[in-house]
Amino acid sequence: MNSMEKILVGTCGWSYKDWEGHFYPKGVSAGEYLSYYSERFPIVEVDSTFYGSPRPQMVQGWRERTPEPFRFSLKVPQTITHEKLLLDCQKELEEFLSAARILEGKLLCCVLQFGFFNSKMFATLNAFLDRLGPFLELWPKDVPLAVEIRNKYWMKKQFSDFLRNHAVTWVLADQAWMPMPEEMVRKLDAVTGPFGYIRLLGDRKAVDELTPTLNKTVIDRSEQIRSDVRAASSWQSKCRSSCT
Repeated sequence: MNSMEKILVGTCGWSYKDWEGHFYPKGVSAGEYLSYYSERFPIVEVDSTFYGSPRPQMVQGWRERTPEPFRFSLKVPQTITHEKLLLDCQKELEEFLSAARILEGKLLCCVLQFGFFNSKMFATLNAFLDRLGPFLELWPKDVPLAVEIRNKYWMKKQFSDFLRNHAVTWVLADQAWMPMPEEMVRKLDAVTGPFGYIRLLGDRKAVDELTPTLNKTVIDRSEQIRSDVRAASSWQSKCRSSCT
């Protein structure tokens, strides 16, 4: 089955105390959160791995506490993406990949999430691709990879073609200052890897100004979500016609 034949919806983690009494019933312990979550969602993006490689025993526990169809998306540690900017990070990468591979078939992909790059870091998209290219050449072929960038003027055909040539998935972010996924899907062939990937981020700064907790809706994003659904549906249609 092609991985884009159905849409998988999940969150960026499961271990949130704010969810107690809202998503998690009272009486469910923190150690039971993942099992409870995995019975209700088919996938999760693990935000915690951005802050450091998980211990192998921890990853083994994730695999054992989730049903067979469940999938994980793991963020690559910020040491690699933000601090070392893909240079001289082989040791950190091997440590991360060693843990990630424990998930075996439950690992959907790993995500290189980059922040905004100012001109002192990378003056142009070409300069960034010159750095990214050698890293992708070294990335193991048995571990699916996705890439997210946050420079809106780099979201163009040159970037999508580059990722497609490396069979890497393009992560489209529904984020305050970025072009919306539906716009990108309409303008470009954004299917660059074996599946599509949309991150519903919104305006986190605005949310933080309204609430200190993540247990309720404070901004109505219904229209944006409908737009993201249209983008995902468009991906499905393209895949069914061209990815057989």
